[in-house]
Amino acid sequence: MRLYNTMSKVKEEFVPIEPGKVSMYVCGPTVYNYIHIGNARPMIVFDTARRYFEFRGYEVRYVSNFTDVDDKIIREANEEGCSASEIAERYIAECKKDMAAMNVRPATVHPRATQEIGGMIEMIRSLIDQGYAYEKNGTVYFSTRKDPDYGKLSHKNLDDLRGGSRSLLVSGEDEKEDPLDFVLWKPKKEGEPYWDSPWGQGRPGWHIECSVMARRYLGPTIDIHAGGEDLVFPHHENEIAQSECCNHAPFAHYWLHNAFLNIDNRKMSKSLGNFFTVREIGEKYDLQVLRLFMLSAHYRSPLNFSAELMESAKTSLERIRNAVDNLNYLLSAVASDEMTEAEKNKMEQINGFEQKFIEAMDDDLNTADALAAIFDLVRFANAEANTESSRAFIGAVKAEILKLGDVLGLIFEKKEDSLDAEVEKMIEERQEARKAKDYAKADAIRQKLLDMGIELKDTREGVKWNRI
Repeated sequence: MRLYNTMSKVKEEFVPIEPGKVSMYVCGPTVYNYIHIGNARPMIVFDTARRYFEFRGYEVRYVSNFTDVDDKIIREANEEGCSASEIAERYIAECKKDMAAMNVRPATVHPRATQEIGGMIEMIRSLIDQGYAYEKNGTVYFSTRKDPDYGKLSHKNLDDLRGGSRSLLVSGEDEKEDPLDFVLWKPKKEGEPYWDSPWGQGRPGWHIECSVMARRYLGPTIDIHAGGEDLVFPHHENEIAQSECCNHAPFAHYWLHNAFLNIDNRKMSKSLGNFFTVREIGEKYDLQVLRLFMLSAHYRSPLNFSAELMESAKTSLERIRNAVDNLNYLLSAVASDEMTEAEKNKMEQINGFEQKFIEAMDDDLNTADALAAIFDLVRFANAEANTESSRAFIGAVKAEILKLGDVLGLIFEKKEDSLDAEVEKMIEERQEARKAKDYAKADAIRQKLLDMGIELKDTREGVKWNRI
C-alpha cells in the first residue's frame, strides 16, 4: 500500500511501526454548532481509510478528538447565556448523531480537550524546562526559532515568513520574542472557563491539545496523522514542533490531508449563503448519498458540491441498491442450490473485481477507482445473475457487493420500512376520528405523524404512508 505523505510530497510504501497494527490520529471538530459538510469530508475519508486498513488485516487504533474549549464555543455560550461546557456537550452529542447517520464509526477513543488539561500543563512545563518555550505575563509561547526543523511539513521557509508573508504569521501579542511564536497557554478573561496552572489561571492554546492527546492515547510516535489541508499550517506544523521538541522522537511517519470542499465552485461561506450543515443535507438526502458523493473523488482532489452532483450520487446509489434488491429477489425465486461449473468459472471474474478494488485502494486510497470496480461488479451481477442461476452463485455475487461496499462504509441493502405498534395505533385513531367527524383530532394526529417524519396520503385504496 502506498500513501501520499504531505511531509515528503511523494507516495510512500506504508510500513507500520508495529507489524499488523496501525496507530492513527485525526483532528476532530470544534463543537460549537452542527457540523458542516466541510467537516464531513475528513470524517468520511479517514473512516474509510481505517476500514480499508482493517479489511487488509491490520488492527487499527483510531483516535479523533473533540475540541471542547475554544473562542467560538465561548462566544456561542455567551450569546445563549449558558456555559461553554453546555454548548460543547450539546454539539458533541449532535455530532455523534450525524457521524452515525453517515456511517462513520466511533473512534477507538474520542478524547476531549477539557479532560486532558493536566497532560497539557505537563507538556508545556517540559518545553519551558528544555528551553523551547517562555512565559510572559501569564501567557506561554513556543519559540519557533529554537526548533531548527520548523516548517518542514508545510515546506515554508522561516526567513521568508518573518520577512514579509504576514498572512502566514501566527497572530499574537507584542510580547512575543518572534512573530511566529505561538501560544501554548493563555491567561483567563472575564466570563471564560479556566484552569489553574503554574503560570496562573487560564486555558491551553489550540495546538497543544492534539499533541497531548496523540501522545497519551497512541504514544510519542504514531503511524498516521490526518486532517484537512487547511490544518497543515499552522496547526499541524505547530503540533510537530512542540511534540518533537518535547518528546525527542518523530511525531508521525505519514501525514495525510484531504483537499477542500467547494460549493457550486465557490468556497463555502455563511456570507455567500452556501453554507450547509450535515443535518440540513440529511433532510433532503439519505446521508449514504453524501458519503458516496464524498468518495467519488480522490481525497486529495478538490471536490465541488452541487445539487446536480448530489442527484447523480443518489442515482448511483440507487443503481447499486436496485441490483442488490434484484439479487435478493432471485435468491427467493431460483430452484437450484449448488453452483454449476460454469458459475464456478465466473467466480474468477468476481475475484478480479475485488483485485481491481484493492489495487485502487492500495494506490493512496483511490476511492473513485474503487467505486468504479464496484460498478463493474454491479454490471456483472445484472448481466449474469438470473432465474436460471444457482442460489450459491447469486449469494456469492451479493456477498461480494456488500463486502466491498462495507469497506467504503456504504450500505447497499434497502432498509425495510415498518411502522411500530405506536404509530399503527395513531393511524387507527386518526381513522376513527375521521369516521366520528372529529376532524380537529384527525388533523392533530396527522401533524404529529408528520413531525415524526411520516407522511400520510388518503387514497381510494386506503391510507398510504411514506417516510420523509
